[in-house]
Amino acid sequence: MITVKKLGTLKERTKERKISMILHENADALIKGQAVDFEYLRSVIGLTNYSCPSFDVEPKSLAFSLEDISQAILSSLGAEPSDWDFKDDFGNLDSSKRVVQDKILVLDRIRSPYNVGAIFRSAEAFGISKIILIDGTASPVHPRADRTSRGTTAVIPWSYMSEDEAVTFLSSNYQGSEIMALELGGKSINSFDFPKRGVAILGSEEFGVSPAMLNIAKSRITIPMGGAKGSLNVSVAAGILLQRWF
Repeated sequence: MITVKKLGTLKERTKERKISMILHENADALIKGQAVDFEYLRSVIGLTNYSCPSFDVEPKSLAFSLEDISQAILSSLGAEPSDWDFKDDFGNLDSSKRVVQDKILVLDRIRSPYNVGAIFRSAEAFGISKIILIDGTASPVHPRADRTSRGTTAVIPWSYMSEDEAVTFLSSNYQGSEIMALELGGKSINSFDFPKRGVAILGSEEFGVSPAMLNIAKSRITIPMGGAKGSLNVSVAAGILLQRWF
């Protein structure tokens, strides 16, 4: 446990991230019925601009107060993780907690940074080892993509390729049966036999996967739907595909 003195010497943003983590961990301990050091917590909160909550309450109520301060600090830093994120000592996502599988995701000209960020978030959750972005796809470092990804663009390796480069790379490193495209007119995802190793290609909602990329995909997968709308948002479709593949 870092001392209050040491905590006070850290750079401001690092200090605030560390304090947020300390408060979160102690809130979690209180929820689990574990003992916490009240004097230490008072001193830690004293390094912030937030008022120290009353400790003369039942543990669960105190836990919520500590977590409120923890999340308020992260919000002020623009780094709000989800409730159950695994974080390292600096409040970043802990990539060592990932289950990584031999699977690549290809984003074929997905223009919206929001969709790119959302896909990264699902890909991180479901074991994708790498994401290839075909030229024309929105950048993962775009502020809107970065925010929507909730930190996952810094966890999954990614790179840009031209369409020709991607076709050459995938054809050279994967068998035809290992390359799949999510597209209309394919086999239902409910009965598709996913390979343990492979590549999944996603295109835009409007135009789908390009002819060149479809040409190397020996399998075409379709998500059955029952609505009047003929397509799903690509990030939603990606989440369905990735969970099934996982």
